[in-house]
Amino acid sequence: MFFVTSNHIPEGVGFQTFGLTHILWLLAGLLFCVSACIFYHKLSADKQKRMLTILGAYIFLQELVKDLVLIFLGEFSWGYLPFHLCGVNILLIAFDIIKQSKVVRSFLYYFAIPGAALALLFPNWTEMPVWNFFHIHSFTIHILLVLYPLLLVTTNQVSTDLKSALQGVLLLVAMAIPVYCLNLLWDTNFMFLMEPDSGNPLEMFEKLLGSHLWGFPILLPVVILVMYIPARIFRNRKNAVLIVQ
Repeated sequence: MFFVTSNHIPEGVGFQTFGLTHILWLLAGLLFCVSACIFYHKLSADKQKRMLTILGAYIFLQELVKDLVLIFLGEFSWGYLPFHLCGVNILLIAFDIIKQSKVVRSFLYYFAIPGAALALLFPNWTEMPVWNFFHIHSFTIHILLVLYPLLLVTTNQVSTDLKSALQGVLLLVAMAIPVYCLNLLWDTNFMFLMEPDSGNPLEMFEKLLGSHLWGFPILLPVVILVMYIPARIFRNRKNAVLIVQ
């Protein structure tokens, strides 16, 4: 059952949201991210760059291996391409290790962290058993998507001001337009532009306002604010420490 996909998995072998398996994964991910940030912070600039490159390359290769496994199993479809928000972040991380970009790094902070964190908190792969390749891949890839921009922000290698957040929104819109066209062409649901996934917070807007698309302009400012405040507090505290020293 290790390489069985969700299309063929029997019922009753998965895990519950916020059940023991889920909570253990969340705790392990939290411990791993905290430990990695502490380790990264102690490295020299050259070694930090090397660690980012290795981490970014590993994230990309892990996603590529997943697709190769699906192709080998004969289960690959257009919907597995990396055009969901988390998949786009994988591509942006790969771009970042080749050519650093202020806009891309801000985007990763404002959207990769909350997007991957929400996926971890409300996973849509709960039907998968613990000892399953796609179960393990889904948890680990999202943990790493949180970690990469987290390493950047804890070492002041990313701009978190509101101007950068706005640039990130513009980049998101610019990417959403061709992704929407791909959805129409391939009958996919990348970025949940066509319909909300079950359990997705966008589902609430469809029930209340008639369309889940209302959730994007309503939730985006909330996400930006939630991400901006801790970054601002962290920056102010660090500046205060430097002044005292």
